[in-house]
Amino acid sequence: MSFLRQEIDLVGAEGNHLKASLWGGQGQPVLFFHGGGQTRYAWDATAERLAKCGMRAITIDQRGHGESDWVESENYSFGHYAEDVAAIVAQIMSKFHQRPSAVGASLGGLASLGALIRDRDLLESLVLVDITPRMDPEGVARIQGFMGARMDEGFASLEEAAESIAQYLPHRRKPRSLEGLRKNLRLCDDGRYRWHWDPAFIRGRNNINCGAEKLVGEMIEALPRLRLPVLLVRGMQSELVHEEYAREFVEMVPSASYIDVGGAGHMVAGDRNDVFSRAVLDFLTGDQAA
Repeated sequence: MSFLRQEIDLVGAEGNHLKASLWGGQGQPVLFFHGGGQTRYAWDATAERLAKCGMRAITIDQRGHGESDWVESENYSFGHYAEDVAAIVAQIMSKFHQRPSAVGASLGGLASLGALIRDRDLLESLVLVDITPRMDPEGVARIQGFMGARMDEGFASLEEAAESIAQYLPHRRKPRSLEGLRKNLRLCDDGRYRWHWDPAFIRGRNNINCGAEKLVGEMIEALPRLRLPVLLVRGMQSELVHEEYAREFVEMVPSASYIDVGGAGHMVAGDRNDVFSRAVLDFLTGDQAA
């Protein structure tokens, strides 16, 4: 319901403006960090559900995405996103006087882990959505290939963009309305729709692949020292996180567990939001009824 939501502004590590939505007015703050190429609207259904259960859900457009700043520095590596996570947590703690939990999908999950290995007391708990430090390189290439394929050309219409997504995600049911897709695209001056993220995210001088291997190695080394509760929600059809990677992750992190979501690929929250939201609530609230 619309009255649960208000728009707020946050500041990233470089002083970059970050647009966010606050759902609910009281209770435990839970930060939502979307995946690469997405926007904060990907979390709307889950955020509203958490708010109705008495929690504060804060969905954030990460740097270079949605309504947040495109940074002139082109600093879009995982390390830079991790610095933004730490900056956001500090602001949320100052505002609400509570240490937040975080839910991070793909990019957002690695950004949260990157921040945690520098400060293990940063978060109350963490939900990772179909991401572990170990990833299938072919899956990564496929995702980035899709993101970059129409990056410059764009789409003539929302319907054309929807068809492109349907070809990429054939297992997902086509939405009855394209209004949700509209939030992930920007209508440019030439009349074409393009993704709502900075192309420098993929091809800039400090793009998402810069330093990734080094940071992932640091994460893997640090995982056994994490003590906060961690839940990994994996899509059973994930092209990125194989079951063996999930099992390896929970063996390395002392307080971690994981669940598989049937009928879902890498975009778990979009593929099976009902199951995903229930799992997040169960984890955050100790099996309280939603």
